[in-house]
Order: sequence, then structure tokens, then C-alpha cells
Amino acid sequence: MSKKKKKARNRRGMQAVTLCISTTMVLVLLGMVVFFVLSARNLSAHMKENLMVTVMLKDSVSVNDAHLFCRDLYHRPYAHKIDYISKEQAQREQIKELGSDPTEFLGFNPFPATLEIRLSSDYANSDSLKWIVKEIRKDSRVSDLTYMEDLMDKVNSNLKRVSIVLLILALLLTFVSFSLISNTVRLSIYARRFVIHTMKLVGASWGFIRRPFIKQAIGVGVVAALLANGVLGGGIYGLYLTQPGMLDIVTWDVLAITAAAVFLFGILITAFCAWLAVNKFLRMTAHELYKI
Repeated sequence: MSKKKKKARNRRGMQAVTLCISTTMVLVLLGMVVFFVLSARNLSAHMKENLMVTVMLKDSVSVNDAHLFCRDLYHRPYAHKIDYISKEQAQREQIKELGSDPTEFLGFNPFPATLEIRLSSDYANSDSLKWIVKEIRKDSRVSDLTYMEDLMDKVNSNLKRVSIVLLILALLLTFVSFSLISNTVRLSIYARRFVIHTMKLVGASWGFIRRPFIKQAIGVGVVAALLANGVLGGGIYGLYLTQPGMLDIVTWDVLAITAAAVFLFGILITAFCAWLAVNKFLRMTAHELYKI
């Protein structure tokens, strides 16, 4: 008798290990989707904030006036970052790039002082640019203004397509993940279907019967979530070692939300699947249990 109990415990232990491994693999996939969706959002904002509007100042504008202009623009909601490039700095950069000094044959510095305005991501679109450009041009210190409208439209269009693809992928993987975990949980409970029926015959309530199965499923979900977060954390750290600049996109918020989402998925999906599986066997008669 003790041997049978030992075999049953070993069998249940192997089922729990199998369920844990299967759930971990699924949670890794779900975590990757959450991570890429959040990173894509940050990448979108990062790329938009690197789109630049170049404001050329008149020669009569002094350095102090230029700094005052920068201060005024910083109070605008669309300004994310502003760099002031003086006439002398612009001259040095052009000499370095061209390999020659145009002042030698022109007799004066032809390069204007400029302000390079990087827009906030919410304003990096054609509609916002129209009124932003109109507002800046009104200032008497501005001689000209340039920006790459076509590039901005192309970036926004491509980012929108990527976001839609990632959203569809996330929905599909969520459905597939739920199906896989549901089947795995159902198989783990299948071997104990007669125990469920016996408890029902002796008068145990459905809630009392379900409780240990749901607790076990939640325990498996927590362990699987810990393992999945470990795998994801190792992968992200390896990515950081090869691409240190990714910290501009992969923030601590992204990592925290990804880890929390994995835990939430691990607990809720396994508990819900266990609840469904136990209810299915509770509704069956003894004759139906023998036939499946």
C-alpha cells in the first residue's frame, strides 16, 4: 500500500514539474511580448524626440538674446531639448567636416547661430509642426527655419505599423498561451478525476474540492513566473552587455511592468485554468469519467 502511495506522490510530483516547465516556457513568451511592446513604445518616443527643428537666428542676435530665446522656448510644451550653436561653433564644425575654412576667401563667417530643437514625442507629427513652425517664425530673432517633414511622417507611419503588428502578436500569443496552460493543467488534474468524484459523493462542496487544486496551480504559477523572470532577466542582461545604449529605451519601468505582468499572468491563468478543469470533472457522472 505504501508503495502505491509513493508511486502516486511521485507521479503527482512529475506532473507538477511538467506543468511548471510548460508554464514557464509559455510565460517567457508572454513576457517577451510585453517587453517588446513596452520597448517599442519607448523606442517610438525616443525616435520622435530625436527629430529636430533647426532655427537659424539673425546675425544681429547676441549670445544673451539667444539664451533668452532658448529659455522662452523651454517653457513651451513641445520643446524636449534645445541646443544652442553659436556662429563660431558652427564655423569650427564646418571646417572639420569640409576640411577648409570659407572665411579665408569670403572674409566673414557665413554660418548663422542656430537653435536645434528636439520636440517632445507627443508633438512630433505634421499637424503639430504646422502651428509650432508658425509660432516660432513670428519671433523677430528668427531668420529661417528647417525641419524634415517627410522623415517625420515616414517615422510615424512605420512606428504605427510596428505597433499594430506587436499588438496583434500579443493577442495571438495570449490566446495560444492560455490554451497551452489550460491543456497542461487539465492533464495534471485528469489523473485525479476519480478523487474529485469520490469527494463529491461524500458530500464535499465544490468550493472545498476546488480549493487544493487552485492553491497548487497558483503555487506552480508563482514558481513558473520566478523562473520565467529569471530567464527574461538573463536575456535582457546579455542584450545590455552587447548594446549598452539600450538603456535609453529599456527603462526600469519597462522591466518592472514586464516582471509584474509575468507574475500576474502566471497566477491568474493557472488559477483560472484549474478552476475550469475541476468544474469540468465535477459536472461529470461516474460513467462519463470512465469514458474519457
